[in-house]
Amino acid sequence: VQLVESGGGLVQPGGSLRLSCVASGFPFSNYDMRWYRQAPGKGRELVADISSTSGSTVYVDSVKGRFTISRDNAKNTVYLQMNSLKPEDTAVYSCNVQFYWGKGTPVTVSS
Repeated sequence: VQLVESGGGLVQPGGSLRLSCVASGFPFSNYDMRWYRQAPGKGRELVADISSTSGSTVYVDSVKGRFTISRDNAKNTVYLQMNSLKPEDTAVYSCNVQFYWGKGTPVTVSS
């Protein structure tokens, strides 16, 4: 199993970023996918989840209405569209399936 994230960077408050996670080594369409984040000095937090079948989504309260998780099963890719970013969104964002994790992509929200 391999998960490779991209799309992070430095953005001003109120800005947007789109994260991508390309998966390989397992039947992608059969599994729920998740985005987690870990801010400096804090524990890992589940940000969003998307189911394998219905495509239903779940979000942590702090990102509801600002972030959107989606998936493209043809491309084995899960996305996280992040809008109206805030300094408190600064973290390393990682995608996850079952017991596997990517290395993460850093997001810094600062003016």
